[in-house]
Amino acid sequence: MTSLRKLGPSDLQVFPLALGGNVFGWTADEAQSFAVLDAYAAAGGNFIDTADGYSAWVPGNEGGESETVIGKWLAARGNRSDIVVATKVSTHPRYQGLAPANIKAAAEESLRRLGTEYIDLYYTHFDDETVPVEDIITALDQLVKEGKVREIAASNIGPARLQASLDFSEREGLARYVALQPHYNLVSRDTYEGELQDTVARAGLGAVPYFALASGFLTGKYRPGTSVESARAEGARAHLESERGQKVLAALDKVAQERGVEIATVALAWLASRPTVAAPIASARTVEQLPALLAVADLTLTEQELAELTEASA
Repeated sequence: MTSLRKLGPSDLQVFPLALGGNVFGWTADEAQSFAVLDAYAAAGGNFIDTADGYSAWVPGNEGGESETVIGKWLAARGNRSDIVVATKVSTHPRYQGLAPANIKAAAEESLRRLGTEYIDLYYTHFDDETVPVEDIITALDQLVKEGKVREIAASNIGPARLQASLDFSEREGLARYVALQPHYNLVSRDTYEGELQDTVARAGLGAVPYFALASGFLTGKYRPGTSVESARAEGARAHLESERGQKVLAALDKVAQERGVEIATVALAWLASRPTVAAPIASARTVEQLPALLAVADLTLTEQELAELTEASA
C-alpha cells in the first residue's frame, strides 16, 4: 500500500499523485471519467483536483462540468469521506475574480455540483490583484468557519502577494494557505524555482504542481516527425523545437530504459522528489494512460538519476 504524504501543515494526507480533473466532461465523457476515477481509487489514489472553470473553454460548456462529473461519481460510489477533493475559484464565467461575495457564491455552486457539504482543499485559481489579500483571506476564512471548506490554498500567485496573505492570516489568527499549485515541470522550472519556491519552503506549504507533464510532452509521445491526436498537441510540440526539450527527452529516455519504466513515470518522479513538492498533478483521459502516472508512487530515483535530469533541464 502506497504511503500517503502530509500536505504542508494541514491534516490532509494525500496520495503522491493528484488526479487532474480538467479532462472530465471535456475529452473524457462521463463513462470514461468514471472508469478513470474508479481505477485511480482502486490503486489507492485519494486526491482529485478540479476547478469551477473546467471546462468553460469548450464550445457549448458553461463551466463546472468537471465538478459535476466528480460529484456524480462520489455519489454513485459512496466514498466521499475517502477522497480529498480540491477545487478552485475565480475562472467560472459567472464567478470571475476573487471579490468576497464572488468567493462565497462560487463556493456554494461548487458544493452543489460536487454534491458535498465540504471541500477539502479550496484554491484561489488565479490571483486577483484588484482585491486586497486581506479581503480574500477573510472570505476564505469564513468558509472554513462555516465548515464548508477544510483547508485553503493558492495557485498562480506572485511571491509578494503569497507572503502578504500568509502574514495577514497569522496576524489575525485566520485560516492560512497550506498549499500552492504552481506551474512546474522538467521543461518549466523558472515558473516556480526561485523566490516563489523559497516563500513556499519558508512557510512550510506543500506544492502541488500543475502541467506536471508539460501538456503531454514529458510522456515521450511527441517526437520529431510524429503527429499526435490531442487537444494539447500544439503546446507539447513547441518543447520539441527547444534544445532544453531535446536534452530532457534524451535524459528521460535513458533513465526510463535503465529502470524499465515509462518516461512519464520518470518525469513525475523527478518532480515528486523536488523540495516542497507534495504531489504532482496529472490527468488521464483513459484508463490505459493511468498506470504510468500511478507508478510514480513506487519509483524512487537515485541521486545520480536526479542529477542527470536536473542538469538536462537546466
